[in-house]
Amino acid sequence: MPDGHPDVAALAALLANRSRAAFCLAMLDGHEWTVSELAGYAGVSVPTATEHLNLLVDGGLLTERRRGRHRYLRLAGADTAELIENLAARAPQRPTPVRSLADANRRRALAHARICYDHLAGGLAVAIADAMTARGLLTWDAPQYGPRLSERGLAWLAEQGIASQPLPAGWHPHIRTCLDWTEQRLHLAGALGAALYRHLLDAGWLARNGSARLITLTPEGRAALLRHLNVPEEDLTPN
Repeated sequence: MPDGHPDVAALAALLANRSRAAFCLAMLDGHEWTVSELAGYAGVSVPTATEHLNLLVDGGLLTERRRGRHRYLRLAGADTAELIENLAARAPQRPTPVRSLADANRRRALAHARICYDHLAGGLAVAIADAMTARGLLTWDAPQYGPRLSERGLAWLAEQGIASQPLPAGWHPHIRTCLDWTEQRLHLAGALGAALYRHLLDAGWLARNGSARLITLTPEGRAALLRHLNVPEEDLTPN
């Protein structure tokens, strides 16, 4: 690389391995994983997983926490998660055979609602962003820069208890977005995406599905999203 230039090739090389890429995709659930858990997930031996994980930690994509003999790993932060999700959206989709009805249902559920590190992703997340736009809570005056919260949006966040502190009059914070890899459209990320996700969980409108990335929309959540955002019925069910 020329002097002074970022070594993009070195970063790309970290993900140019299916096991390392699988580890990073798995950790989009926002949890810490052990080496043995990741080895089992990717179908490799523990020594092989350890070698790959050392490279990811040294490259800054993962962080680790040690407790006695145990080692816990997770993505380095929300910006790393956004990088992985955006790469997944641009990566070619490898066709894999559906082996059972349960497998098909899981794929539909994953495409509908899943966690992306600290915010909601999938068709439901895209539908929420669309509904907020339709209600005038988000504006897209300059689409290349992403959406902004409108005055109405700021008021709505306060009404829902999502904005813990009043914001300065006339101030419209920039909203980060994430390219959804299953929908190929934008969902909300950053501070607003994380706050919305926490609110939906705390209200019992969403439920985590064990340790997986899957998120379930509860009956209360379905009614609430219809009432508060008028999200279309067809977007509330995996299809």
